[in-house]
Amino acid sequence: MRILKDLFNLFYPKLCANCDHQLTMNEKAICTFCRHDLPLTNFTNYSDNKITKTFYGRISIEKANSLLFYRKVGITKKLIHELKYKGNEEVGVFFGNWLGEILVDNNEFSDIDIIIPVPLHPKKRRERGYNQVTKFGIRLSNHLKKPFLEDILLRTSTSKTQTFKARFERFNNNDTKFQLSDLTAFKNKHILLIDDVITTGATLEACAKELQKTEGVKISILTMAYTE
Repeated sequence: MRILKDLFNLFYPKLCANCDHQLTMNEKAICTFCRHDLPLTNFTNYSDNKITKTFYGRISIEKANSLLFYRKVGITKKLIHELKYKGNEEVGVFFGNWLGEILVDNNEFSDIDIIIPVPLHPKKRRERGYNQVTKFGIRLSNHLKKPFLEDILLRTSTSKTQTFKARFERFNNNDTKFQLSDLTAFKNKHILLIDDVITTGATLEACAKELQKTEGVKISILTMAYTE
């Protein structure tokens, strides 16, 4: 089996999602050199940082964190683009494993009950073929030993892609709506809401407001990246 795997890698080598150099056997999705170039947020205070301050006066959250900074130009943008538009879900797996290991070590989210992704509208999911945060969430679930649920918080409206919209326009976009299929499923639960990137926080805010229709629910937020 090892010989067959080596032959397969010879003819179909796995490439770094950022620089396109061939990965070694021990590298996953991103080469070691590019990994060292990633702009880590290094937020150590999960309850009081730039991300939690983004939501002050808008929604009540317990904690929040992101692994990376997202900038207009740079490696994070390239990786998220590969994940979101090029079908490279290994990027989500990579980030899920990395963050999962960090969270197991620091116990910051040890009290959560359920992991919930920001959902895609069914039409968008059919077009893309996947939700870009699904494999990210599954890996977090495996590390944290908490269930990952995709079928209770639903997106009920479609909107044009946010990628090329101005920041102010994204913040004022009220077209995106969400709905809970079961208002009692999260009663008295602590939800970890996950997404790929926080820009203005408008989408996560809309999700949180719908989740907060459930009695006794608490919400924390975790993403791959945060826009400075």
